[in-house]
Amino acid sequence: MNTKSVPLSLFFFLLITVQVLAQQPTYHAGQIKQAIKKLNTLGSVLYFAAHPDDENTRLIAWLAKEGRYRTGYLSLTRGDGGQNLIGTEQAEELGLIRTNELLAARRVDGGEQFFSRAIDFGFSKTWDETFRFWGREDILADAVWVIRKFRPDVIITRFPPDERAGHGHHQASALLAIEAFQAAADPQRFPEQLAEVAVWQAKRLLWNTSSFFQGSPASSNQFLMNIGDYNPFIGQSYGEIAAESRSNHKSQGFGAARQRGNSVERFEVLKGDAPQKTLFDGVETSWKRVGGGERIPQLIAAIEAGFDMEHPERSIDGLMELLDAVATVGDDYWKAQKTTEIKDLILACGGIWVESYAPAAKFAAGEQIPITTAFIVRRPGVEVAVGNTELTYNEQHEQSSVFTAAAITQPYWLGQPHSLGRFAVADREDVGQPGNVDAPKTSVLLRINGRELAYERPIMYKYTDPVRGEVYEPLAIAPRITASLGQKALVFNGDDPKTLEVVFTAHTQEKVSAIAALQLPSGWRAEPQELPLDFSAKAEETVARFTIYPGKQASLRDSLDVVLRYGDSTEAAKAIRSIAYEHIPQMTWFPPATARLSKVETGVSATRIGYLPGAGDLIPQALREIGLRVDVLSEQDVLSGDLAQYDAIVAGVRLYNVNDRMRYMQPRLLEYVKGGGTLLVQYNVSGRLATDEVGPFPLSLTRSRVTDETAPVTMIKPDSRVLNYPNKITAADFEGWIQERGLYFVGNADAQYERPLRMGDPGEAPDDGSLLVAPYGKGNFVYTSLAFFRQLPAGVPGAYRLFVNLLAKPN
Repeated sequence: MNTKSVPLSLFFFLLITVQVLAQQPTYHAGQIKQAIKKLNTLGSVLYFAAHPDDENTRLIAWLAKEGRYRTGYLSLTRGDGGQNLIGTEQAEELGLIRTNELLAARRVDGGEQFFSRAIDFGFSKTWDETFRFWGREDILADAVWVIRKFRPDVIITRFPPDERAGHGHHQASALLAIEAFQAAADPQRFPEQLAEVAVWQAKRLLWNTSSFFQGSPASSNQFLMNIGDYNPFIGQSYGEIAAESRSNHKSQGFGAARQRGNSVERFEVLKGDAPQKTLFDGVETSWKRVGGGERIPQLIAAIEAGFDMEHPERSIDGLMELLDAVATVGDDYWKAQKTTEIKDLILACGGIWVESYAPAAKFAAGEQIPITTAFIVRRPGVEVAVGNTELTYNEQHEQSSVFTAAAITQPYWLGQPHSLGRFAVADREDVGQPGNVDAPKTSVLLRINGRELAYERPIMYKYTDPVRGEVYEPLAIAPRITASLGQKALVFNGDDPKTLEVVFTAHTQEKVSAIAALQLPSGWRAEPQELPLDFSAKAEETVARFTIYPGKQASLRDSLDVVLRYGDSTEAAKAIRSIAYEHIPQMTWFPPATARLSKVETGVSATRIGYLPGAGDLIPQALREIGLRVDVLSEQDVLSGDLAQYDAIVAGVRLYNVNDRMRYMQPRLLEYVKGGGTLLVQYNVSGRLATDEVGPFPLSLTRSRVTDETAPVTMIKPDSRVLNYPNKITAADFEGWIQERGLYFVGNADAQYERPLRMGDPGEAPDDGSLLVAPYGKGNFVYTSLAFFRQLPAGVPGAYRLFVNLLAKPN
């Protein structure tokens, strides 16, 4: 067996990508039968939208499993800018989670997954703002590239190209779909792509509309299609499959109920001609569309008619003959696609299992990794050989090889610094891919019933968890040494030094030495200046402590970087971060070993804080950065603990949405306020509130927000105590904010609430619902929709100063 994967020929280059699974998929007899029927369908459809969760999983499942079309979903972004309901990961790490949630969804509904370089930079109200961040031509080029490679006969958008789309990202996705539909067929558009792909004209572009967008029954100009079928080969309806697929979007809280029965989808034509009977009217989806495929339908019919569900291995010889016939057709795209399908069916019919795994989850770049590849054939009468070894029926055979770890397994879109709106991708062939095409894998050559067939398998690490059972993890290739910082931002309150902990970890099995140092802005210094590192074993760690002395001047863009010197070579160090949730494979990536440096000149309004965690944020750690004592509270602490010991209690983001027990804790919290405490509640959304009494007086929540992080802020109550004690808040305190000002502002509210701030996006009326303050009894109640959950972990000085003010008790 080769130690490296065999390069793909141009023949297979025309495929977009094989979506790598954690392990080899398994098929039961009904699924094999379904896959045989699919061999006769040569049609493809691309769903087109902006984010993870925008896709119609029921339609994708129906197209892939009932229509048996090659079905893909192009999500322009990876959902990096949203909120995380299952953890504290934000930005790039949230994008990693949602990428893998989409892949998990596609494994259920049968679709394939693609992405552009666009970043979900946060809520955008208009398409023109979206394009200013994304770069219209750049993301259009990505969409055209995916279309030219995937070659969809039909393109379907989730959103209309106007205000009905809801917000800027959605509307921009529809506008790009319309442009890409035309540009993909135009040799004058993006001609640099034509050295590798050909122009492609889809038959039609449709908007998958619904009453959600139109608020009305179907109109006569819409094409209607009932996709509520039940698939007996799978044992589920498409509503059931769709719910299972959509429920993988756990970071967004999108668990869905299984739907059964009729379900009508509505479509309107955006480009091309209108369908009359099916979405593929006028598209040849049989073997007639390719030259040389005349006898293939007969061969498939014979395989289908002769398929024995108790003895699927009897179909292998027919599939081998079909493989030879497909090799003679004149269309390389469908030749490659159907060859892959047939080869997978041969494994399924023979019960042939092949997997490659490493003895550990992580190795270092440059290492020679021992690999075990296991083989077993689980149907009698199937002749399988690996090299000169004939496999014995139902007995596992293992073969050893060595894999050279040439480079770290950094997600390709995170390999370079990126702008706010678009990832930087060095290799155009990566564009569109959900993951790394050069991920560690082996090439396996099997001789099945006398015929040699090549397969690729991802190299995994697997282990047995006492609760979850057998668990697979993708193999991670790390730098020789990583440097993981304890904080994303170091916040200095004055000129006192701070201690930074850095965990240096060796990932190579060989001895490795380096000199570590910190690069700091002018005027800042660190002790020690250099630190020698000597590791003699893999996974060995050392915890280093640097004392950082701040400079007299500080910029909003100041940062520190860890560098490593190996002999005469110096390189920027990388941290190592692992993200683990049970519904998706474990992810390991290597962000820069860097931290933002901030100087905050703030007074003290409170010293001991109680924090009730909400949907996941990093504010407790951020508050500790400025010397506050923060205790994370439980329900029992609230209901029976001594709350009077806290100067202030802070409710985490969306706490009243995600914790049903707040209906019982809220009266106790309001008693705490009445007795003299401060309760600071961060933003919630109006749906699914655990209690309508979020504050001591009535208030209502809206969907209003200010998405421009540079939007002017007016102090309309300049004498308000929250703008003056202990810090005087001015417009300068709103400089350097990231992603947005605030979200889900308060609308109507009782007159007893003071509203000291007003802000608005360009072209919109200013809104005063971002901050409400009211005395209640002897204490103070604060409700804020300002995005502190983004600002404080990023070390934004003005956000700290304002937040400290909000913790203060009333006069």
